[in-house]
Amino acid sequence: MEESRFINPFTDFGFKRIFGQEINKDLTIDFLNLLLDGERHIADLTIKNPEMQPEREEERLVVFDLYCESDDGTKFIVEMQAARQSFFLSRSLYYQSRAIIAQGEKGKEWCYHLQPVYGIFFMDFTMPESSGLRTDVALMDMKTGKVFNPKLRQIYLEMPRFTKEAHECENDFERWLYLIKNMKMLKRMPFKAQRAVWDKLLEVADVSSLNEEEKAQYHRALKNYRDYHNVMATARQEGRKEGREEAILQNARNLKQLGVSMTIIAQATGLSEEEIQQL
Repeated sequence: MEESRFINPFTDFGFKRIFGQEINKDLTIDFLNLLLDGERHIADLTIKNPEMQPEREEERLVVFDLYCESDDGTKFIVEMQAARQSFFLSRSLYYQSRAIIAQGEKGKEWCYHLQPVYGIFFMDFTMPESSGLRTDVALMDMKTGKVFNPKLRQIYLEMPRFTKEAHECENDFERWLYLIKNMKMLKRMPFKAQRAVWDKLLEVADVSSLNEEEKAQYHRALKNYRDYHNVMATARQEGRKEGREEAILQNARNLKQLGVSMTIIAQATGLSEEEIQQL
């Protein structure tokens, strides 16, 4: 298979290279400001440690794809979800809840002063719960439709629903979506002469700009991405003949044999890591 010129942002490596590096935070700021246009403006951003340690030993370690904080203290969790999973909505809420709880301080003087937590979720699949490319979720008064508490916001972006070609994009936000969805197939970077941010993105995402260690990391991530999609395509075909439960178990076995991590298998199948270990 011919190697693409630009990295695949749906891989763990590709997504974090574009959005998860302090040196490239101008790209992250640009995207978030376009996403939140009219709602919030970010002047500066700090990329935080994506690992959130559990408060108790029996709780799970939470690892975000990207965890960052704006200059006014607002927290942003940005996730790229390439694999469909049964409990994705619950997991996204759990991740945000952990970022809210982590703001707690010991002592009677703390008055529950919380900074807003935004959850932004790119998905390489569609959800039955939604009806369009972008789903905005907030804590609202159901009678008036007005935001009741601004501390928790969720934005789901279902990338398969974005179908515009480059020349059909009407604004820079749509251009970002076009690039994220199609970057892995592009031979050249469209929109390059229009804004400096596209020049920066070209530089960051060009496979030829990676050093040998980075190329090895990327190719491992790309192999996992391709293996997953190949296995899922096979599972979908077999699932028509076999029971759904057995198809899921076989899918997990195949991913395990390919060396895919327990975390990714669990996310892809909805099985627990304990169930996967027993296969």
